[in-house]
Amino acid sequence: MLIILRQDLEKVGKAGEVVKVKDGFARNYLIPNNIAFPATDAYMNRYKEGTKSKKYKEAQVKRSEEFLKKMLDEKIVVIAMKVGEEDKLFGSVTSQNIADELKKSGIELDKRRIHLEENIKHLGEYKISYKAHSDLDIQISLKVVPEE
Repeated sequence: MLIILRQDLEKVGKAGEVVKVKDGFARNYLIPNNIAFPATDAYMNRYKEGTKSKKYKEAQVKRSEEFLKKMLDEKIVVIAMKVGEEDKLFGSVTSQNIADELKKSGIELDKRRIHLEENIKHLGEYKISYKAHSDLDIQISLKVVPEE
């Protein structure tokens, strides 16, 4: 039986491929679990339309992430914190603090995608990476200053 895979399946094929499998495997496992659908003309057309819209959405996401990268390259995030001896902070700068500071300037980021090796505990300038949906590398410039 010919089927169109909806997702990658080990030892069978990748998503979008038309593959030939045994009838029982297709009818009893792949089709009921929405892993594949029969390779009929109607399903082929439906799948092609779905991939077109998916590619369009991916292109939109990529454009918005490139715009975000451009905005963040021009911006330096300044966070004022209380400081103790030897420029050591009371507490630390977390991804939540960075997201909140960016939100004040109109840029909303998901704090879970801001990647800190460790929480920042000293004054200074830092480069922090933001994991976007695509493979785009976005850097956030951060400057931690003492609170006045």
